[in-house]
Amino acid sequence: MTAATGRSPAAAQAGLDRAAWLATLSGMAGSLVAIGLARFAYTPLVPSLIQAHWFSAGDVVTLGAANFVGYLAGALLGRPMAGRIPSRTLLRLLMLATSAAFIACAFPLSLGWFFVWRFLSGLSGGAIMVLVATAILPHIPASRRGFASGMIFVGIGLGIAASGTAVPALMQLGLREAWLGLGALSLLLTAVSWFGWPASPPVAAPAAPVEDAPRHGGAALRSLYAEYALNALGLVPVMLLLVDYVARGLHLGAEVGALYWVLYGVASVAGPVAAGSLGDRIGYAAAYRIGLLLQALAVAVLAVSGHPLVVGAATVVIGALTPSVVPLVLGRIHELVPRNHAEQRAAWSRATTAFALFQALGGYGYAHLFAHSGESHALVFLLGAVALALALGLDILANGRGRHAGAERESAT
Repeated sequence: MTAATGRSPAAAQAGLDRAAWLATLSGMAGSLVAIGLARFAYTPLVPSLIQAHWFSAGDVVTLGAANFVGYLAGALLGRPMAGRIPSRTLLRLLMLATSAAFIACAFPLSLGWFFVWRFLSGLSGGAIMVLVATAILPHIPASRRGFASGMIFVGIGLGIAASGTAVPALMQLGLREAWLGLGALSLLLTAVSWFGWPASPPVAAPAAPVEDAPRHGGAALRSLYAEYALNALGLVPVMLLLVDYVARGLHLGAEVGALYWVLYGVASVAGPVAAGSLGDRIGYAAAYRIGLLLQALAVAVLAVSGHPLVVGAATVVIGALTPSVVPLVLGRIHELVPRNHAEQRAAWSRATTAFALFQALGGYGYAHLFAHSGESHALVFLLGAVALALALGLDILANGRGRHAGAERESAT
């Protein structure tokens, strides 16, 4: 058994069979469509929505918020929907709904029409985030789940990268054509993933004996939910203001700001697999703590430095970790709730809801603060760094208590 993970050498050599690969690639397609594209592809379309007089600047902000609100609704409704509809069927329907939303947004019939479809795309994203990994990972060998979850959430990074590259290329054809192109791409990815989703849940493993269950698991899970919520507060400032900070805050212009967003997107493609593989090797408690530390340092750098190269390095770190925290937190849940797929799904749903709620609150709160602080990028970034530092402190405290409780149980026996 390895000291870091407690897995046998034979288990460490376990690979992925064809069905597992297809399921993993379907998960990647799902996260790409419903989260990567549905959320991040909207950002580069905002100026064109205003310039083409489809909507006013205020309306565009409202429509952007519709996706966040829908995401929160999807995080809340994902598990109840999965209780009524088989996961395979539900995931297919959610991807179709996102594709339909892209196509519907090519026709700005009214503000209400657009709001409903942006809300629906957010709802699909939140529900897919809750369901995609928990539908797939039980079919993956335990020693390869970090890698597989990283591959699934590479889709988020691909969507971020596409928002800075493919979407501007589509915009050369026109605004309506860009929406239709996103819809066509989503339909293609839906078709590619159609038969890859697992048809049924795996046979449940016996639950762990009560005496072997980690008694601090409940407290550690509650701490993890709080940490993930704070993680959202730490990441939102960068998602909102990175391009504006480079373009106006550093006076480098909109084109250079767009290049930094591309850099952020490229880094986000590489991050999830690396983070998941690190969790497989050293355990997810340690890997997530490293991720929180690096995020806090990188966001703090944005608050105090205006050097383009330093800002670029911080952008790479944050870009890599933005989608990477998803497989890290998911893996940590699997460590705290081993072999219980139903409870893993419930815990992941709660974590995703906490993240979605504080992401939405943070988006509105930071926007208000930015507008009423003389547009201080440094202040908003500093608060993001503080939120991440608090998350790291909570994680250290929670794991310290867990080790202390474990030591007390050992001494008692």
